[in-house]
Amino acid sequence: METIEFLGFGLNAWITIVTVLGMFSILLFTKWRSDIVFLGAIGVLFVTGVLDAKEAFSGFSSTSVITVGVLFVVVAGLMHTGVLQCIVRFLLGTPDRYSKAVVRLMMPVAVLSSFLSNTTVVALFVNIVKIWSKKLNISPSKLLIPLSYASGMGGVCTLIGTPPNLIISGLYEEQTGRAMNILATTVPGLFCLAVGVLSVIAMRRLLPDRKAPESAFESTGDYTVELQVPSDTPHIGQTLGEAGLFHVKVGSLIEMHHFDDTPLPITEDEPLMGGDHLVYAGQIDDLIEMAYTHQLVSADHHVFSIKELDNYSKLRTAYVNIGSSLIGRTIGGSSFEKDNNMMLAAVARSGERINQAPRSVKLQVGDTLLFVCPKHFNVNTDSLKRDLYFFDSDDVPNFGYGTILSTLIMITMVVLSALGVMPLLQCAFLAAAAMLICRCCNMEQAMRAINWDILMIFAGSAVLGLAIQKTGIAEWLANGILDVCGTNPIVVMTAVCFVGTFATEFISNTAAGAMFFPIMYHAAEKLGYEPFPFLIALMIS
Repeated sequence: METIEFLGFGLNAWITIVTVLGMFSILLFTKWRSDIVFLGAIGVLFVTGVLDAKEAFSGFSSTSVITVGVLFVVVAGLMHTGVLQCIVRFLLGTPDRYSKAVVRLMMPVAVLSSFLSNTTVVALFVNIVKIWSKKLNISPSKLLIPLSYASGMGGVCTLIGTPPNLIISGLYEEQTGRAMNILATTVPGLFCLAVGVLSVIAMRRLLPDRKAPESAFESTGDYTVELQVPSDTPHIGQTLGEAGLFHVKVGSLIEMHHFDDTPLPITEDEPLMGGDHLVYAGQIDDLIEMAYTHQLVSADHHVFSIKELDNYSKLRTAYVNIGSSLIGRTIGGSSFEKDNNMMLAAVARSGERINQAPRSVKLQVGDTLLFVCPKHFNVNTDSLKRDLYFFDSDDVPNFGYGTILSTLIMITMVVLSALGVMPLLQCAFLAAAAMLICRCCNMEQAMRAINWDILMIFAGSAVLGLAIQKTGIAEWLANGILDVCGTNPIVVMTAVCFVGTFATEFISNTAAGAMFFPIMYHAAEKLGYEPFPFLIALMIS
């Protein structure tokens, strides 16, 4: 069957081309899970005979894929001992100019991203940056976008900083039998980082000026809180005016109703009864403080004593996820609060006040919610993760000897690999084992830190690269590039990198790295050059 050719390609090559194009079309135009799409592509190549069983599932035993998985455990140890939080706390400071703020932010982010997952670093910094931006009176978007850029540019400075580097270096080792040094990309990566920092500072006016969703709860008069009058409060029998609940400095009373849920005309002569609901618009923090001073409680159910609020003293902000079961429903019409041991205090939508009781608002995607929760509240349950995204992290690290120990483990891993004492994979395994033995993280935390979906994508990317190389597509593309660009190595390198950069706008950078590796490798070989510098350029692009 392979002898049948069309336009210079055999049947297996065309199957590979159709599979790759079909996979990318699915990723672009549907909401299917990426890991399932990559697994499906592997299945097609295996069933059609393009790859045999060993080749089709070689990605799961790939050194680079295993290294990524083991590094997840190392990062878990750093997270749970507070190493990353310490770095954030002591490095940002209070710069007096935007340019200084960008440098103070991007440099530590880039350094961390050189050794840790970009996603982990961004997740760690994002909430800190939002708080920091308020302190500096800078729009969050003008710091969050540089945060994203820094994590990406810092990631290319080492082999372990970003998955494509590991994938490409792993494929290079398989081809040549020589392992790349962990710091192979450091010099060109630092040059790109310097250019990136200067570019962000120079083009700051092009960055959007947007408010963060959770800042909705900081504007007086823009958002609403529903409170309830307990049956044992001394204000029972008084009017709204006498109780000091009609004219309040921190907001305005916009709605009141008794047991029948029918809104009442709001006058200061309206008497208070146990179980009354009062809806205020104003500054959230001040309204919650007023609730304490006037012995009011959050209105999720009839509360008979202010003491019942003692366990509900932590405010948590979240927004409604895409696909959440809360969409189109009201919190008051469900058992959501009771099931999750939390109470809804306020609702915001696109920066506009919702003129009704929060618990009667039909929720939409992106609505920002403020909850009153217990002091020790876990937002990491599966049901909550599906419905809501919480802005503030619930993982509070315990600083101590583990902080220093996990730092030393990480440094030792990098030094041993950089000096060539042992390969990176062995160093990563030793570091992960040390994190567990020294109790920097427990087994459950380590397993939870491993992102199996990402590993599936990495494995699938490696297999696609193998199929492109085996079927002759890579050699054909390399020859085509040489025909167009000639034999100048700089021109050829630039052309492949440019196409690779363009491809990463539409597909996973890991997949792009695996697919373009054989093309760049063959192009370098045909020119008679060592592929190593060509592949370093490919990693950065």
